[in-house]
Amino acid sequence: MMELNALRQFLVVSRLEHLSRAAEELRVAQPSLSRTIARLEAELGVPLFDRSGRLRLNDTGRIFRDHVERALGELEAGRRAVTEATTQGLGAVRLASETFLTLTAPLAAFKRSHPAAEIQLHWSPPEDMARRLRAQEIDLCVASQPIHHPGLQSARLFEDEVGAAVPLDHPLASRASVTIDELADQSFVTARSGHWLRRLLDRLFAAHGLTPKIVCESDEHSAISDLISAGLGIGLVPAYARRSTTRAPLAWIPIDDPGSRRTVNLYWATDGHLSTAARLLRTTITDWNWTARG
Repeated sequence: MMELNALRQFLVVSRLEHLSRAAEELRVAQPSLSRTIARLEAELGVPLFDRSGRLRLNDTGRIFRDHVERALGELEAGRRAVTEATTQGLGAVRLASETFLTLTAPLAAFKRSHPAAEIQLHWSPPEDMARRLRAQEIDLCVASQPIHHPGLQSARLFEDEVGAAVPLDHPLASRASVTIDELADQSFVTARSGHWLRRLLDRLFAAHGLTPKIVCESDEHSAISDLISAGLGIGLVPAYARRSTTRAPLAWIPIDDPGSRRTVNLYWATDGHLSTAARLLRTTITDWNWTARG
């Protein structure tokens, strides 16, 4: 009989494809984790990982992983449904996003309307969002880049222009617009690889056969505007952040490229259990007047 803890450990190993890092995240000894995976494979009668060189989840392992994610997700959904029914409350809602700046106003309005609802906010890169929704680790997520998975539903929230932010004394500061070619020699302050802002920067430059000159990658996305204002470089900043942030004095210049935009969507799992709080927050976010944001 497969143990739940063994299945949870398998999911971490399958995600990281690295035993020592998985053991560190799980806070277990690596030999113990290795034995757990070996027992699981022995019970199934097939290997779940390729071990020639780096540890890799094989085709059988991917099939098993998908079923384990759904099974554990259903168990978690059942636990939460029972808690919600027995407490006769709104329950909790778990929302993931790459940034919560965009969501500050609707979240505040939701909390004012439903003070008893518990809100849990999780930062998450978009490549993890589909998995976390399927596993019902989160209820909703907001992403600035498409998430393609057949088990998800989505609602488009808004489309946002992305411009170039420069210090006020920068030679481009007075321009009405700027082209990608004109930005080719500039130093950029941006997010790390995988974040939508970095992907957009790389995509815009690649379309012109160029590579951006990156002088700073920041995990603290709220600090990007401050670093640009301090003269360390220039960067891409969405129009929403330009209107919502007044800390850093910057010049914001539209980019003369139709691809310099982001589309923000809300996602949830098609077959996932949503608490009352999650359904109410979904309605709040989808019904929000995004055209008047900022």
